[in-house]
Amino acid sequence: MTLIPAFRLGIGNAWLLMLIYPLQWLVVLLLPKHIAERTSHAPEIIRTRQDQVMSFLTQAVWIGATLYSIFIPLHVGTPWFWSGMTLFLAGLAMLVLASVCVARTPANQPFTSGIYRFSRHPMYLSMILVYLGVSAASVSWVFLLITAGTVVLQRYQMLREEAYCREIFGPAYLTYMAVTARWFGIPRKR
Repeated sequence: MTLIPAFRLGIGNAWLLMLIYPLQWLVVLLLPKHIAERTSHAPEIIRTRQDQVMSFLTQAVWIGATLYSIFIPLHVGTPWFWSGMTLFLAGLAMLVLASVCVARTPANQPFTSGIYRFSRHPMYLSMILVYLGVSAASVSWVFLLITAGTVVLQRYQMLREEAYCREIFGPAYLTYMAVTARWFGIPRKR
């Protein structure tokens, strides 16, 4: 990593990895409406001015990270690249597993099966892994700072989503919270 980040437009840049998020958004648009609606509780969770600001900041950081990735070259063939790709692929696998779980969960039920047994928020965790992977593969301290900011914003969203799920699902969600780690871990016994 250098103090002055590389900033070069190129076909082999980090945008190749960040492309998964616009593609995920496109897939959600193509899903049947009853499944696509389960992918976001945003209208129900965004209740206060602070929620609106945090939601806006989250979207702005995501868009900013995606745009910035167009200008940061991947360091192909280096150990940084391979460790970054390992993190990226782990994040991508987690995103796919979480998305399948969301699609298969019946309406009006919390997501608690599959990868959701090991993490209450696998989609957020997958984003962190992808961002860490991009940071390493591009050897970018700027992208690492973006990742740190994303963790802070996602923690806020996690707390809001958990409060919403406790409201909607009651004791069942409290039990789920008691046995499942927020980020990642082996499920505890009930």
